[in-house]
Amino acid sequence: MIILKTAEEIALMRESAQLVSRTLGMLAAEIKPGVTSLQLDRKAEEFIRDHGAIPAFLGMYGFPNSLCMSRNEQVVHGIPSDQPLQEGDVISVDCGVLMNDFYGDHAYTFEVGEVALETRKLLEVTKASLYAGIDAMRRGNRVGDIGNAIQKHCEREGYGVVRELVGHGLGRKLHEDPQVPNYGKRGSGKLLQDGMVLAIEPMINMGTHRVRQLKDGWSIVTGDGKPSAHFEHDVALVDGRPVVLSTFDYIYEALGLPKNDPVFA
Repeated sequence: MIILKTAEEIALMRESAQLVSRTLGMLAAEIKPGVTSLQLDRKAEEFIRDHGAIPAFLGMYGFPNSLCMSRNEQVVHGIPSDQPLQEGDVISVDCGVLMNDFYGDHAYTFEVGEVALETRKLLEVTKASLYAGIDAMRRGNRVGDIGNAIQKHCEREGYGVVRELVGHGLGRKLHEDPQVPNYGKRGSGKLLQDGMVLAIEPMINMGTHRVRQLKDGWSIVTGDGKPSAHFEHDVALVDGRPVVLSTFDYIYEALGLPKNDPVFA
């Protein structure tokens, strides 16, 4: 069942989403060669609790940490470890919080030092596909329009679009209806309505779209060992158009990057 949110509830969800954004911004300056993902996980948990929220992922379905940290060929659900990051790595940091009874949940894939140009292109295309999907979240469109926009944007570059893992509705539960695949046919799926809040999250591989799960029971990796990228925003449908509740601006500020993400009207 799809649960539509009121304007007041969306305002509370924006606060949750913004705390995730601030957490990722805090971590952005810390992600460098020699740092471990376990160290970053501890910093994130402390930051979230200091701001009056609960780390959403910690203990969720038995997950052992506050962040999902997926490195290189890991697609999502990577478990933080004491293995130091290395120059040229990429790492997806997926963070969630529970605050004001509502969840925030979004992700960014970071470069560790200097990365290969082909890897940087994967990240750029994946992030652009996120905004293509968001732009398709319009009243009267359907969930399939979001997935179709993401799929077309990435497949024209020769990348693999993961099928087994999807975005989702968001609210008082971390995972609500509807599921939001990153592929699909235009005009298919659930009708998009004002009051819907979705976590849109392209998971795109440099090579094959196929994935497999590691023996740890959590980490999902690419089937060919090539890198993967993952970006995610929380988006509400308000007055027929998408309103992005989360932001990458804190990350851009920490990294000295221009703030030039699209504004939807």
